[in-house]
Amino acid sequence: MRIWTVHLPRSARSAARVPDAALPREPILVREGFSWGAFLFGPLWLLRHRLWLEAAAWIGLALLLAILVPAPWRLPVLLALQFLLGAEAQDLRRAALGRRGWRAAHVVAAPAEELALARLFEARPELLRSLAA
Repeated sequence: MRIWTVHLPRSARSAARVPDAALPREPILVREGFSWGAFLFGPLWLLRHRLWLEAAAWIGLALLLAILVPAPWRLPVLLALQFLLGAEAQDLRRAALGRRGWRAAHVVAAPAEELALARLFEARPELLRSLAA
């Protein structure tokens, strides 16, 4: 069973910089746990999820470590950096969603994202009605 956090857009008044039409109304589900995509693909995964600042920080840190760490230790240190990114990737997504005006509204347990969305709409039917409108 996986745990998903549900993120909903804030109201138009609280998201003053983003017009209401530009905000998608469907909830975003972010899975809890280790991200193999972030571990294997690093900055490409960050860029795919529009985490520009985090990608720049990762590239800068990787270059700095490649320069400062002695040659025999470079591979283990860079692998540790990749592991850290895989472990914290979903939390980075949640933080970025918060900066963009989304709020964490619910936590759902389900084996797949589609089932998590169905359970969310079962628990909060007003969300389904607002999407249909």
